[in-house]
Amino acid sequence: MSPDEYCQQKTVQSGSSFYYSFLFLPPERRRAITALYAFCREVDDTVDETSDGSVARIKLAWWRKEVSSMYGASDGNPPTHPVMLALQPHLAVYDLKEEHLLAIIDGMEMDLDQSRYLDYPGLRKYCWHVAGVVGILSASIFGVTNPRTLEYAEKLGLAFQLTNIIRDVGEDARKGRIYLPVNELQQFGVTAADILNARHSDKFEALMQFQTERAQGIYDEAFALLPRADRRAQRPGLMMAAIYRTLLDEIARDGYHVLNQKISLTPLRKLWLAWKTYVKN
Repeated sequence: MSPDEYCQQKTVQSGSSFYYSFLFLPPERRRAITALYAFCREVDDTVDETSDGSVARIKLAWWRKEVSSMYGASDGNPPTHPVMLALQPHLAVYDLKEEHLLAIIDGMEMDLDQSRYLDYPGLRKYCWHVAGVVGILSASIFGVTNPRTLEYAEKLGLAFQLTNIIRDVGEDARKGRIYLPVNELQQFGVTAADILNARHSDKFEALMQFQTERAQGIYDEAFALLPRADRRAQRPGLMMAAIYRTLLDEIARDGYHVLNQKISLTPLRKLWLAWKTYVKN
C-alpha cells in the first residue's frame, strides 16, 4: 500500500463528512487534503484510543518528531509514517506551515490535560487548535488569493468544531468529557451530572438551542469573510458547511436528543448536499 493509498483508506474508514467534499477536487489537491485529514485522524486517535495518558503523551511526542522530520529539522532523519510521506510533497506547494501542524498536536494534548472548559473563550482556544488551524491549512490547499480567505477558513473551522461538540455531547460524556462551557451549563440550570448521566430535560434543550444558534451565527460570520475571488476554490469548505448546517437542523428537529444517540445524515444525503453546493458555487 502506497502512502497515498494509506491516507485514502484512513479517510474512507473514518466515515467523515469531509470525504464527500474531497471528491470534487482535482487529483493533486485531493491527495494533499486527504493526507492532511489522515494526519488529523492519526493524532486524534492517539488520544482517543490510548487509555493511558502517559503513553498518549509519548505517542504525541513521536508525532512531533515526525513533523519536524518532514520539514527537515530533525538531524536529517526523514519521516517514517506513511501519512507524513504522503503529506511531505505538498508542504511547499500549498505553503503548509510546521507551526500549524504542531498546533493541532497541541490541541490533541489538551484533551489529556482537561475535560471541562469554564467559559466560551477557553473552549474557543481549544477549538482553534483542533479545528481553526485545520481550516487554515485546508483553505491553503484549496487555493487562496486573498488573506481574508484564511480568516474565513479559521472561523469556519470553529463552526465545524462547535457542530461536532453539539452532535457528540453524549459520546463525549461517556468518555468523561464535557465541552459545553461550565458557566453556560450554570446559566441554563444544567449540571455536569445531568450530562454524564444522560438526563434529557427542557433545560438541556434550551442549552443546546443556545449552542446551536451560536454555531449557526459563526457560519454566517465565516461566509461574510469569504472574498468572491476565492469562492470557487473554497467550494469544499462550503460543501462541508452545507452538510454540517443541515445536521444542526436535524439535531434541532429531533429535539436535541444527543445524550443517548448520535444523529447523522445518510451518505447519499451528504453527497447530494455536496453536489448541490458545488453546482451552486
